[in-house]
Amino acid sequence: MRYVKWLSHYLDRRRSAVTFGKFDGLHLGHQKLIERVLKLKEQENIVGTVCAFDMRPLWKAKGLGMERLMTGKERYHHLDRQMDYLVECPFTEKFRSMTAEEFIRSVICGVFHAKYVVVGTDFHFGRDQGGDVLTLKAYEEEYGYELVVVEKERYNGNIISSTYIRDVLKEGNVRLANYLLGYPFEVNGRVERGRQLGRTLGFPTMNVAWPEYKLIPPKGVYVSEITIDGIKYPGISNVGVKPTVSKEDRVVLESFLFGYGSDAYGRKVKAELLEFRRPEQRFGSIAEMKAQVDKDIAYAKRYFGIE
Repeated sequence: MRYVKWLSHYLDRRRSAVTFGKFDGLHLGHQKLIERVLKLKEQENIVGTVCAFDMRPLWKAKGLGMERLMTGKERYHHLDRQMDYLVECPFTEKFRSMTAEEFIRSVICGVFHAKYVVVGTDFHFGRDQGGDVLTLKAYEEEYGYELVVVEKERYNGNIISSTYIRDVLKEGNVRLANYLLGYPFEVNGRVERGRQLGRTLGFPTMNVAWPEYKLIPPKGVYVSEITIDGIKYPGISNVGVKPTVSKEDRVVLESFLFGYGSDAYGRKVKAELLEFRRPEQRFGSIAEMKAQVDKDIAYAKRYFGIE
């Protein structure tokens, strides 16, 4: 799959099946759109494209907080080897000032040469969100594409959306969030050198800085799986600032892996959070902290069925 940062850098002149949206999290609802594009791509022998709106320019302009379920790199890795293109479209003032018809003419047809436009029932586009699926249907014949509208995926009557999943994660219900995503909530990064306190206490850990703009679930301990060098290890992770041993406010993911004994400094890892164990807390002493960590490790081993 090819990654393209700007619409102007997309130069493929072939007809396409294209879907539009923020695609934050690539949850089960998004996956329905992706599956439809893939089916059309294979049936029609055309290009399969995801155009993901990068909302950061808008958030920054309005001074809004940014909490994403996934980073751009994570989205790329989830779509790789499925689509032909992932196009990241910065949601700039110029872009969002387009009228609905300008979007259809300039983007859908002018950039992507769309044969099929695949969107959800609530898709809105153009200046002041003035365009919707009825607009797309009205211009379908004039601009030579076919509209495909995909119904929303639901869970217990709730529409599965990125906002819903963010709310679920903020409550600490990582199990439900993972179900709605269709995969475990993950954190990717490079292992950095810490104070090595865990090593002296008998449980050496890996520290990864929390990615910028990524949603931080409740600070605390999670049962997790960590992939390093292509191998997945069961483990236990702490999301937080380690208040017992550190005065920094920087959020770090600190993980202890079962069955891993090598030096991991500088290596890329992926941590998947599976279950919330307990909130992060400040202990009265290192000994008290170690006693609790031993209990957390025992809990995680029971979770994974490790003797």
